[in-house]
Amino acid sequence: MKITYLGAGAWGYCLASLLAKKGYHVSLWTRNSLLADRLNSGQDHPHLPGWGPPATLAITTNLEEALHKTDIIIESVTAAGLRPVLNLLYQICRPACPIVMTSKGIEQNTGLILPEVAIEIFGQSARSQVGFLSGPGYAQEVIAGLPTSVVGSAFDYDVMLKICDIFTTNTFRVYPNSDICGVAYGGALKNIIAIACGISEGLGLGSSSKAALITRGLHEIRKLAVARGCKTETIYGLSGMGDMCLTCCSMISRNSRFGYLIAQGKTPKEAESEIEMVVEGAYTCVSALQLSRQIQIEMPITEIVYKIIYENMRPIDAVHSLMLRTIKEEHL
Repeated sequence: MKITYLGAGAWGYCLASLLAKKGYHVSLWTRNSLLADRLNSGQDHPHLPGWGPPATLAITTNLEEALHKTDIIIESVTAAGLRPVLNLLYQICRPACPIVMTSKGIEQNTGLILPEVAIEIFGQSARSQVGFLSGPGYAQEVIAGLPTSVVGSAFDYDVMLKICDIFTTNTFRVYPNSDICGVAYGGALKNIIAIACGISEGLGLGSSSKAALITRGLHEIRKLAVARGCKTETIYGLSGMGDMCLTCCSMISRNSRFGYLIAQGKTPKEAESEIEMVVEGAYTCVSALQLSRQIQIEMPITEIVYKIIYENMRPIDAVHSLMLRTIKEEHL
């Protein structure tokens, strides 16, 4: 099987390496010619020290070459970068093979989850080919072979099973879940709550505060996802609660670390520069707030995170704002 992998960030490189080691012919495409040269010379990935490319992994900056005779396309770019990359793909060919999303986000202004972006570009006829992989997993741990469980999803049942089969290894367990929209919303929205948890950690507010943020954050995610037709149980599964627990409780998470650095006095721009990777929660925070206002759902944690990042609200003032909200009966 020939696999085309789009995007050579830490997660894309990790999963492309996993698939290459499993025996597939994987062509990893990146726009970054310096990164491609580095990897092709056998050096480690800059964000995954100690992990050079498998001999069976081909790295290229030529998208047409990467797509030649491919059987499946997998992307790991960014939420903001997905549409431009898929438009570029569309100019070369209209793929008749499965297209799997592994990025996590909601597109700004359109409110589309990433599988919907792909369908808008390639047309409704491509809907049955679009899939998604999401769940709790750090690239550093997955590439090292530490046990991990995630979710594979698709609009089509057979494509969903194919995704699970392709990715599953002895240490990377992929559970099928047919609620692709719920899988996508859970993976996207948890990054916002992780930023809030990082801010809490940076302010030294303790474990009780973080537990409250995670619980109430899950409530926000569920409200929005269910309003968009998703299943509650999906949000309480690996791609929702599982991914949120991982991202909110470790400074390995770029989103948590982003929030932590802001609480320590860094500007959002300075924090992202120090992390040296895209912070998806900062992008999706805008999309989620746009969507919540459109469908008239309150998302107070999301709104506070937005104000801190984009309106220069002081983190300590944000805490006071949340604590002064009217108390309502807890309902999950």
